[in-house]
Amino acid sequence: MKSQKYSSTIHSMDTKRLDLNLLVTLETLLIERNVTKAAARLHLSQPAVSAQLNRLRHEFDDQLLIPAQRGMTPTAKAMELLDPLRQALDQVRATLTSHRNFDPAKARLTFVIACTDYLQAAVIQPLVLALRTRAPGVRVAIRNLDISQLEAQMARGDVDLALMTPQAAPPGLRARHLFDERYVLIGRRNHPRLREGITVAEFAKLEQVIVSVDGGGFATPVDSALAALGYERNVVLSAASFLLVPEIVSHSDFVALVPERLVGDRADKLEIIACPFPVEGFAVGMVWHERGHGHSGQRWVRDAVVSLVAHQSSSGMRNRHG
Repeated sequence: MKSQKYSSTIHSMDTKRLDLNLLVTLETLLIERNVTKAAARLHLSQPAVSAQLNRLRHEFDDQLLIPAQRGMTPTAKAMELLDPLRQALDQVRATLTSHRNFDPAKARLTFVIACTDYLQAAVIQPLVLALRTRAPGVRVAIRNLDISQLEAQMARGDVDLALMTPQAAPPGLRARHLFDERYVLIGRRNHPRLREGITVAEFAKLEQVIVSVDGGGFATPVDSALAALGYERNVVLSAASFLLVPEIVSHSDFVALVPERLVGDRADKLEIIACPFPVEGFAVGMVWHERGHGHSGQRWVRDAVVSLVAHQSSSGMRNRHG
């Protein structure tokens, strides 16, 4: 009810008297909660932002932001204003940008992507390299994926896109399936005991590296599948990240089960074979918020991700079939 009240307040204000830039300043101040940081983000001087804050206080008859030990603290009224303010400004932004064609060669854009370390290596690294040629003014910022905070991060504009299992996405976000991933067995080139057609019993005896996302674990769902077949594998290293695994495997007699796209370009350094027993894979998709859905630049980057993944999939199929 309060949000509806303040939304009505924003839309009913005398727009002939109020500069729209003031609302942009208020939105930035409520996000940054610091006049200096807000000024830098708005490309204005600190005195100019302070002057605009004073005008906003007069317009809304409220202090809006109160000096605190670190930065500023929004008043209750300011916090109630934030959501309707962003909705109103997003509508204006969508109106101003919807008719524009995004020119990747000339555009300047910062795009924030959240994902796991595996997808940073498998998708984001080649995406960034491709963007340097096609869209040199597009900067990419990578954040670790935090599903519990994702919807709030996207609503604030802190994250523009997430790569993740689509089924795990918050229901209020848009999602698109990208590809289905499978696990492959890797070892160093000329590994004396690794070959196509290896049996489950032989696999279980190999010294293995696993990835424990929570850290320190020595069992994964793979071990449950093996136990159902009557085997227990020989795990000698539990890693916290997939990124370490190909490197340590290539310099030892260890083996590991890893997502296929992580090692798709390392066939010259690794033996890569199919797992000797069925291992369930997982789906990967991209997730984004409604607030960025119609943005031409963000849409172009999403399309670039889709094209990259499609190219990777077709190249992978060609490699597997010679």
